[in-house]
Parts: sequence; structure tokens; C-alpha cells
Amino acid sequence: MSELFDPVLAAGAVRDEVSDAAWLRALLDVEAALAAAEADVGLVPREQADRIAEVCREGYFDVAEIGAKAVGVGSPPAALVREITSQAGEAGRYVHFGATSQDIMDSAVMLLAKRALIPLFEDLEAAAAEAARLASEHAGTVQVGRSLLQQAIPVTFGFTVAGWLSGLDAAAQRLRGVRLAAQLGGATGTLASLGERGPLVLAAFSRRLGLDEPVLPWHTERTRIAELAGALGELCGVVGGASRTITLLAQTEVAEVAEIAEGSGGSSTMPHKRNAIAAIAAQAAAQQAPGLVSTLLAAMPQEHQRAAGSWHAEWRPITELFRSTGSAIHWLRTSFERLRVDPARMRENLDATGGAILSERVTTELAKYTGRLAAHDAVTACAKRALAGEGALLDLLAEHPLVGKHLSREQIARLLDPADYLGSARVFVERALTAHADRKGSQ
Repeated sequence: MSELFDPVLAAGAVRDEVSDAAWLRALLDVEAALAAAEADVGLVPREQADRIAEVCREGYFDVAEIGAKAVGVGSPPAALVREITSQAGEAGRYVHFGATSQDIMDSAVMLLAKRALIPLFEDLEAAAAEAARLASEHAGTVQVGRSLLQQAIPVTFGFTVAGWLSGLDAAAQRLRGVRLAAQLGGATGTLASLGERGPLVLAAFSRRLGLDEPVLPWHTERTRIAELAGALGELCGVVGGASRTITLLAQTEVAEVAEIAEGSGGSSTMPHKRNAIAAIAAQAAAQQAPGLVSTLLAAMPQEHQRAAGSWHAEWRPITELFRSTGSAIHWLRTSFERLRVDPARMRENLDATGGAILSERVTTELAKYTGRLAAHDAVTACAKRALAGEGALLDLLAEHPLVGKHLSREQIARLLDPADYLGSARVFVERALTAHADRKGSQ
């Protein structure tokens, strides 16, 4: 944990669910579940399994000491087993029975993920709810549409936010579908030391942990880790796109939105600044994800029945990916909650080109009478003169011999009205809101 950077880059409740203490708790819970599962099928006396569970729940275990001792054996579970055994007395002989260190570590990863996803979903669903509110409130708030960072044709701010909402919903759906399965295979995945009751133990173990029962142990079949990494990375991509757009819309020269929060957004040197801090922090956290996801994907090819080093390589990046993703969605939620929209400024920006962003519409209408090429040339000539300061586009179009011949001044004025050229923006906003409500209703 970094006391200097974590308040910004590991904000929110997810951080605590993947801390060293949380990891240790998951490892202990897995060992307790293993003993209980083996008691369920008659391999371990119930009282001995209960004693192991009691030690795992109430015994003293020092994170730093476990970590230091792991150096000699290559993984924390091996060191932890010795500590549990030493405290369990007579029951110590049943600790870790039939398992291997990777079983405990992989199951702990899945258990940790299950627990970390709870606060992550809280922030994700709250952010989606805020996006739905903004989309609904601003379904008709006309805004410049931007393509390749240049003004294009009009949209609405509600349509912009509906895109964010749709992305958040898709990411939530994918995360809820991630397979979180227990791992129990023993030395090479066959559970040979448990005899014919191995599959029964696996089933009971999975139930005890509240994780899916896999078809077979997945020691070197790492699609579950890749699936989890990809889903977290996908969410960070959605967060990154939304937060980046917010920071661009909050620029002084654009000023269409702003984050308003007491004590937030100031500069260390410039008193006049009002930075979109939450969106900036969301962007910073989200940008950590691609490298972490790529590391986890790079660790996927694992040899034989159990790999040398590749599954070890997953521990830190999966932890950091959860911390970064949790922080990213926490800050996006905060940004949405702080966001103030300025419809008047949006209208000013729409008028900045004097109607030139609607020239496509004028061309399309004029082409009905003159053909596409002649219409394009005429409207382009007028738009260039308007942008050069030679007059208002409406006047120049009305005065142009070809344009004025076929379109009245009133027709041209209507064609240059941004609010009258929004296509199906409102329909798409309504569809996004309906899809969001349906997703929520199906949970």
C-alpha cells in the first residue's frame, strides 16, 4: 500500500478487498473450506476439520512473516500451511490434505475476486445510474457532435452520455458472467491422494467457498484468469473513454461541463483553475489496465500439468488490476455525481461556426434540385466566405444565385437550426435507457 499515491490511484472500497490482509484471509478461508469439505465426504474427522477452521479464523498469522517464509518455498500457501499446522495441534495432520500450493492460491484468487467484485459493482451500478439520469435529463440538450476532435453535426448531450451508459452496462454484464471456479487438483491435477472421493471433495470444496465447480482442475488452463482480466480491462476502457471526453468538454475554451465540488479542482499555482479532478483521476487509474491485462495474457501459456513461474506471475498484476479498476470506476462515479452541464455554453459552441456545421444539411436539400456536385460547390463557397468573416452564412446562402433560386430564406434558416437536425438521437437515448432498465430488472 502506498500512502502517497493510493488516495488517488487506488481510491474506493475495492482496494481493501485485495490488500495483503484480504489475501491472507482468503488463503485461510480456502484452507478451512478444504478441511470442511473433506469432513463432508468422510475423509477427515469433523472435530479435526472444525479445529482447523477455528485456527484459520482465530489464530495469529503475521502477513510479513508469511511473506518472508514464502521465499524458501516459492509461494505463500506453503509457508502458511506450516503456521496453521503448528497451531492446530492434533488436527494439524489434516491441514492441506490432498492439496497443492497452487490449489490454495488459485482458489484464493477466485475468492478474492468474488469479494472484490461486490464493492466494484456498487460503484459501477451507481455510475450507470448517474449516467442514466444525465442521459434522461439531457436527451434534448443540443450539443456539438465532434469527429476527429473537430466540430461535426449536432447531437445531444443525452446522446453522448447514453454511449457511456451503454458501455457501462455492457461491461457490467460481462463482469457478471465471469467464471469464478474453485481449484483443487493436487500435485498434477488428478487428486490421486484423495482416491475415488476426489471429485466429491472438489464438489464440496466448491460449495463451501461459494465458487463454481470446474469440470476438471485448471492448473495450466488459464482462461478464467484471462476472462477476468479482460472483463476488468474492458471496464477500464469504458471508464477511460468517458472520463477523457469529460476532461475535453471541461476545457476552458469548450466549457460545456464542469465538476463542482467543495475543495476539489484547484491548482497548486493558478487560482483561476477549476480542474475536472475526478475525471482526471479516473483516466489515470484506467490507463494502468492495459499493461496489467497484457501481463496476465502473457502468462497464459503454461506447460505440462503445472507451470514453473507463470502462475506465480499472475498474483501481483491481478491485484493491481483490481485496485486500478476499482479506483477508475469509483472516480467516474464521483465525476458523474459532480458534473454540471451548461446548455447555454453548448448552444454558444454550436453557433461558433455561424451555422457551418449544418452545411451538409443544406447541401442535401439543395441537391434535390441541382444535383449533388453543384449543390456541394455552391454551399462550400458560401461556407468558406462565412468562415472568412465575409458575412453570416444565412445571408450568404440566401444571396447565392443557385441556392437562393431553390431555397427560401426561411427554409435555409430552418436547415441551419441545430435542434432540427438531430436524427434519431432521442430514440437512441430512450433505447439505451430501456436497455439499462431491462438489465437492472433481470439481475
